[in-house]
Amino acid sequence: MARALVLALFCWRAYAFSQEAPPSPDRPWHSAAERGLQSEAGFLHPPEISLVSKTNYSLGELIDLAEAHNPETRFAWERARAQAATLGLARSDLYPALTATALSQFTHGNAFFGANFYRQNIGALEGALELSYTVFDFGARAGRISTAKAEVLAANAFFNDAHRRVIYQVEQAYYQLLNSVGQLAAAQASLANAQTVQQAAEERLQNGLATSPDVLEARSATAQTEYELQAIIGAQEIARGNLAKSLGTTPTAPIHVQPLDQLAVPDTLADTVDKALSRAFEQRPDLMQQFAEVRSANARVKEARAAYYPTLSLNATGGGQGFYASQDSGPWVHRGDFAGGIGLSLSFPLFDGGARKSKLARANADVLASEASVNAARDAIAEEVWRAYSNLRTAFRQRQSALALLSAAEESYSAALESYNHGVRNLLDVTAAQRTLAQARSTDVLARTQVLASLAELAFRTGDSLQRTTRKTGP
Repeated sequence: MARALVLALFCWRAYAFSQEAPPSPDRPWHSAAERGLQSEAGFLHPPEISLVSKTNYSLGELIDLAEAHNPETRFAWERARAQAATLGLARSDLYPALTATALSQFTHGNAFFGANFYRQNIGALEGALELSYTVFDFGARAGRISTAKAEVLAANAFFNDAHRRVIYQVEQAYYQLLNSVGQLAAAQASLANAQTVQQAAEERLQNGLATSPDVLEARSATAQTEYELQAIIGAQEIARGNLAKSLGTTPTAPIHVQPLDQLAVPDTLADTVDKALSRAFEQRPDLMQQFAEVRSANARVKEARAAYYPTLSLNATGGGQGFYASQDSGPWVHRGDFAGGIGLSLSFPLFDGGARKSKLARANADVLASEASVNAARDAIAEEVWRAYSNLRTAFRQRQSALALLSAAEESYSAALESYNHGVRNLLDVTAAQRTLAQARSTDVLARTQVLASLAELAFRTGDSLQRTTRKTGP
C-alpha cells in the first residue's frame, strides 16, 4: 500500500512538473507531457496520394492532385464552412427561442405554527415552457447578419485565393523540375562532348600529333563536366521534393513529369498589359476578400447605430405545477395548477459612459481603414501584374537570344573539333568551344522554362489560373 502511495505521488509530481515552464534556460525541456505529444503526433498521417511511378504527369494532372490533397486548401475550406456556420448563428436571432425546463424537489423539515413545531414533507414537480423573442431592434440583428454574410464572402474568397496560391506553387515546382531535367540532359550531352574531345586528344597523342598537356587538359574538362553533372542531379532531387510538398505528399513519392521537349513554348503574347490589369482587378480573390471586408465594416456601422434605439422583446411562460405534502405522518395531500404569463419589455439605454459612441466611432474608422486597404491592394496588384508582364516580355526576348546562341555554339564546336582533328586548331580552342556549347545548352533550357514560368506568374498575378480550373464542392 505504501509503495502504491509513493508511486501515485511520484506520478502526480511528474504530471504537475510537465504542466509548468522549463525549469531553466540552459537545457532543453523533456517530460512525460512531451512524450505524450510525440505519441499523438504518430496518429497524424498526411493524406495518401495515388501516384503511378511509370506515368509522366502533366501540369493539369498535378494541379488536380494538389487541389485535392494540399492542406492549405483543406484549411481554407474548413474556415469557409466555419464562417457559414457563423452566418447561421447570426440568422437564428430572427426566430424565437423556446426553452423547456423541469424541476423536481423534495424537502423534509419542521414548520412552526402557533406554539408548536410540525414535522412536514413536501414534494414538488414543475414543468414549464419559456418563449423569448426580439420583436424589433432597429436593425441590430440585420447588421449582424450582414456582417456575417460579408465574412462568408471573405472566407470564400480566401478559399479561392488558397487554390490560386497552391496552383502557382505547383507550377513553380513543376517548371523548376522541368528545368532541372532539361539541365541534366544538357549536362549529359556536354559530358558526351567532353569525352569525345578527350578521346580525340588521346588518339592524336598515340599518333604523335598531340602532347600530354593536351590530353590532361581534355581529361580535366571531362572531370569538370562530371562534377557539374552531379550538382544538377542534386538540384533535380530537390526540385522533386518541392513538387511533392506542393502536392501535399512526402518527398519520397514517385513523381515523373513530361519532358520539356513535349511542351509547346509560345514566343509571343497577344494580350496587352491594360487587359491584364483589368482582369486582375476583376478576378483576384484576395482583392475580392478586401471588398468583402468593406461590406463587413459597413454592416458593423449599422449594428453600432442600432444601439442608440430601444429594443422591444416578447416573453411568455407557461407550465404545470404539482405539490405533495404531509405533516406529522398524516395523509398526503396534493395540489396541481397551471401557471403562465406573457409580457412585452422595452429596453432603452439612457447612459453607458460613451460606450455606444466609441463603438460607432470604431466602426466608422474600420470602414475607412478597409477602404484604404482596398486601394493599397489595388496598387500592389497593379505593380505585381506590371512586373510579371515585363518579366514575360524579357523571357520571350531571352528565348530568341538563347536559340541564336545555341545554334552558333553548335556550329562553333563542330568546326573547332573538325579543325582539331585535322591539326589546324589546338585543344584549348576545342575545349573552349565545348564549354560555350554546354553553357548555351543550359541557357536554352533555362530560357524555355523561364517563358513557361513567366506565363504562370502572369496567370497567378491576374487570377487567370483560377479561371482554368473546375470549381469544386470540396477542398
